Amino acid sequence: MTLCTGVHNYKRIIEIKGESAMPRGYAERGLTIVELMIVLGIVAVLAAIAFPKYADYRERIRVNQAKQDIAVINASIKAYMHDNKTPPDSMSGVIQPGKVDPWGNAYVYQRLEGLKGVAGKARKNKNLVPLNSDFDLYSKGRDGESVGPLTSPVSRDDVIRANDGAFIGLASDYE
Repeated sequence: MTLCTGVHNYKRIIEIKGESAMPRGYAERGLTIVELMIVLGIVAVLAAIAFPKYADYRERIRVNQAKQDIAVINASIKAYMHDNKTPPDSMSGVIQPGKVDPWGNAYVYQRLEGLKGVAGKARKNKNLVPLNSDFDLYSKGRDGESVGPLTSPVSRDDVIRANDGAFIGLASDYE
């Protein structure tokens, strides 16, 4: 007797006894609505936990990218200052035109050194002391808004350069 004949005979014996190879109703059944609702509930709970974590992760990546960009721009401006003994009037000659932060806003550069009246417009810390003496360089952050003092709520998400380049990071982390 070959294997195929043996399997065929086994199926025939089961059919004669009136039994099925699977439990009764299992083959026709499928998922019930209760089982489907439980699965959907589990997926919803996992999504509710994972989505905020993912959003925070993406925001940290954007902040780190802005910090890296500001560090590179800072180094380029410092090299320009080394060659020309003064900061540039704008970033156009230092970096590629149209450079934007990870949120799609232009980086803000303001020359402070050697100009009269500009120091009053400089970014300031909580004691209203200017952050830099040579130039300000920052990203307006996620909300795309910013004002002079770092204590303002709209400035807390800015990625700033402070202490003449010794600090590059979130305004909320400064001081």
